[in-house]
Amino acid sequence: MTGDLRGTVALVAGATRGAGRGIAVELGAAGATVYCTGRSTRTRRSDYDRPETIEDTAEAVTRAGGEGIAVRVDHTVPDEVRELVARVESERGRLDVLVNDLGGEHLMDWNKPIWQQDLGKGLQRLRTGIEAHMITAHFALALLSRRPGGLVVELTDGTAEVNDRFYRDECGAFFDIAKTAMHRLARAEGEELAPLGGTAVSLTPGWLRSEMMLDVYGVTEDNWRESTIAPPSFAIAESPAYIGRAVVALASDPEVARWNTRSLSSGFLAREYGFTDTDGSQPDCWRYALEVEWVGGEGDVADYR
Repeated sequence: MTGDLRGTVALVAGATRGAGRGIAVELGAAGATVYCTGRSTRTRRSDYDRPETIEDTAEAVTRAGGEGIAVRVDHTVPDEVRELVARVESERGRLDVLVNDLGGEHLMDWNKPIWQQDLGKGLQRLRTGIEAHMITAHFALALLSRRPGGLVVELTDGTAEVNDRFYRDECGAFFDIAKTAMHRLARAEGEELAPLGGTAVSLTPGWLRSEMMLDVYGVTEDNWRESTIAPPSFAIAESPAYIGRAVVALASDPEVARWNTRSLSSGFLAREYGFTDTDGSQPDCWRYALEVEWVGGEGDVADYR
């Protein structure tokens, strides 16, 4: 499956690293113009204090075959988002795809109940994981909704089924609320866009081999299978390109409205559309979790990729 998105204008909010970068680059590979936003630039790091920058992402989009445009934006600040959307309108006159990949994994207090978590970090997690999504949607959907066929993708962690059935106590309440809220936000956006010909979905990657995760396990994308400290289930991990290919599949599908308001995953969409990860496999982290890992079922990781 390949997509042709030449002429498509996309905004990836939170494109600095991880899933956001993977999505931006794959949209570029399909020929799209991609506005890559975030707070980390070559001259100014965000509170993540990571080396990845939006300029790096934009250049990767252009190398892939699209046009990458880096814009520093703090999506919790309405005026900055308003100016961003005004710029897109002025320069392109349209917006076809909005990907909201805003969060803040560095704000999590792992393995702590809510009364032991840092309240300031927790509230900031809600601001970046919910409020920033809604601020961005408020301004961006005013432009996207002008033309039929627009697509909104709210990035989250876990499908609606997973989040309904399991509370991941290692992640904590603030994380749980922010991630489950994306299913409802996509539902609301989808209901509001449907009469105008638009579609909104919530979408989750599986176990993502982000830059941060690779660092945690002391490996790179080239040798990730060789980690000696990662748990066995890391074998189900997927590259950021995989979730990017899921978004390309949706954005290039003339019948994408069939998914409106749905909760989707990269693994599910790979089976539906036929795309693969960079190694030619189709990992399905959430199916593995639901059928084997979290319920004590029988099965090998290899059977789920």
